[in-house]
Amino acid sequence: MEVLAALNLGDFAQAFTKVGLFPVFDLAYYIVSILYLKYEPGSVEVSRRSPVASWLCAMLYCFGSYIVADILLGGSPLDYFQHNSHILLASAVWYLIFYCPLNLFYKCVAFLPVKLVLVALKEVVRARKIAAGVHHAHHAYHHGFFIMVIIGYVKGSGVALISNFEQLLRGVWRPETNEILNMSFPTKASLYGAILFTLQEAHWLPVSKSTLILIFTLFMATTKVWMTARHSHGSPFALIESWVCHLLFGSPLGSEDNHHHHPPAAAPSSPLKTKEELSDGTRKRKAKKAE
Repeated sequence: MEVLAALNLGDFAQAFTKVGLFPVFDLAYYIVSILYLKYEPGSVEVSRRSPVASWLCAMLYCFGSYIVADILLGGSPLDYFQHNSHILLASAVWYLIFYCPLNLFYKCVAFLPVKLVLVALKEVVRARKIAAGVHHAHHAYHHGFFIMVIIGYVKGSGVALISNFEQLLRGVWRPETNEILNMSFPTKASLYGAILFTLQEAHWLPVSKSTLILIFTLFMATTKVWMTARHSHGSPFALIESWVCHLLFGSPLGSEDNHHHHPPAAAPSSPLKTKEELSDGTRKRKAKKAE
């Protein structure tokens, strides 16, 4: 703590947490979120075939965390849609990414240097959302520490936890992509961040909330920018998780991830036969009948 005081980190953290998120940081959040939506297979075709379905998917990508958190806390899932400025801004981003002539807007925001800046700004919003979710749950359930973790986790994970529902809107059903089964780095980091903010809210962590927000934001922004620049989908927690899971559950987490994402090399070939195989089989049966 003396080091933090010497660096005057507390004052900087206080000033950092007072910076408003709208419109700059929220705009970056919406751009990156809808950019990831456009990366999803079939999303462009859906935007041409059904703009309403595409818009709903985009709104889930931007506001899915608020919707799920409101449902869990007994509120209306439409409660966040009262913020007209946020809905209009996200809708404008959705339109420009999917329908801008010559794909100009998409090409600009997908340009790697620009994308790295937007990714860093998005992580500022994620950290604030986790802290706000834990704080909100603390007001509703003063001693419900598990509830605080769950709400903070949901707020930080965004649409990832309801990705299967979002896929249904696009006419896709891929249950194997369930985020609980195959947690990505942002989802894991949101869970760990929710635990830290819950410990701080319960005064079990000797650090101020503003300082924790600043440190967690710096960690998330640095890590996500590095991973995006290297096109990496791994997790910096992998080694620690593998060791802990091997110690507690008898099997490393790394092998579990490999099982989900990489099928065995010696897996049998597809049972579906080619046209040549079917034709060859038909000829053989005809020859046997002729004999």
